Amino acid sequence: MSIAALQVYSVEEAGAEGGVCLVRCIGGVARTGQVYAAGDARLGLRRIERYGRQVALCGAGHMARVHLAGIAAGLLGRGQVLTAVPAGGHALDGLEAWLATDPPLGDEPHPLTLQALAVGGMQDAGLSDGVRLRWGRVALAAADRKAAWAGSDPLDRAVERAAVRGYLIREFGAGRGGDPVALCRELLGLIDLTPAEAALQAGAWRELPRARIRHLRRIKLLLDRMAAVGPHLPDADPVLEAVRAWAGVRSLLP
Repeated sequence: MSIAALQVYSVEEAGAEGGVCLVRCIGGVARTGQVYAAGDARLGLRRIERYGRQVALCGAGHMARVHLAGIAAGLLGRGQVLTAVPAGGHALDGLEAWLATDPPLGDEPHPLTLQALAVGGMQDAGLSDGVRLRWGRVALAAADRKAAWAGSDPLDRAVERAAVRGYLIREFGAGRGGDPVALCRELLGLIDLTPAEAALQAGAWRELPRARIRHLRRIKLLLDRMAAVGPHLPDADPVLEAVRAWAGVRSLLP
C-alpha cells in the first residue's frame, strides 16, 4: 500500500482558486489529478514541475513545484504534510491489516503520513466512538514508527504516545478510553529526578548544559501529559499524590 504525501517547504503564490508551493514528496508517488487533504479542506494537484519542466509524477525523496487547486492553498505553512485522499478515503481496515504485519520502516505509508491520518481519524467527531478508538490505536502505532524512523529520544516518544492516550481518556473516559493510573505510573517511572531535585535544577536552569536543559523540557512535557489526565485519577489511588507533588514543579521547569 502506498499513500502519497507531500511536505510543504514554502508557499510561493496563493489566491482564491489555488496556489503554488515548493514541496518534498515524503511518501508514495505524487501524480497530477490527485486530491490531497489539508485538515478538513481538499486540494487538487493540477501540475507538477521539476527543474523547470512539467512532469506527470514525483516520487518519494524528491522536491517539486506544485500547482494546487483550492482556496486552502493560501493557509498552508512550512512543514505541513498533505496526504493524498483516494476516492473512497483511507481505509482503516487496510491500515490495521498493514500494521499487523509489522512492516519495515521503508514501507509505505510514511510515518508522518500515518500519524496525520490516524490523529485526524481519532479526532473526527463525525465518526462513531468505536471507529475513533480504533484510529487511536493506529495513532499509537504511528508514534512508535515515527520515533523509530526519526531516532527520537525515548522521552520524546513517550510524550507523543501519552498525548494520544491522554486524548482518548479525556474524550471517552477512564476504562473505554484507557487507564489514567497506568499512564501516570508509566510516565512517573521515566522521570529520573525527584520533585525536589527537579526544582533545584530548575532554579538555575540557564546555567546548565544544553543537553540537560532539553532533558528538563522533556520532563516538563511528561508532566503536562500527566496533568491533563489528573481529573480522571481516582481519589484513593497513591499515584494522585505523586502527580500533585510534581504539579508545583512543572511551572518552574524551562
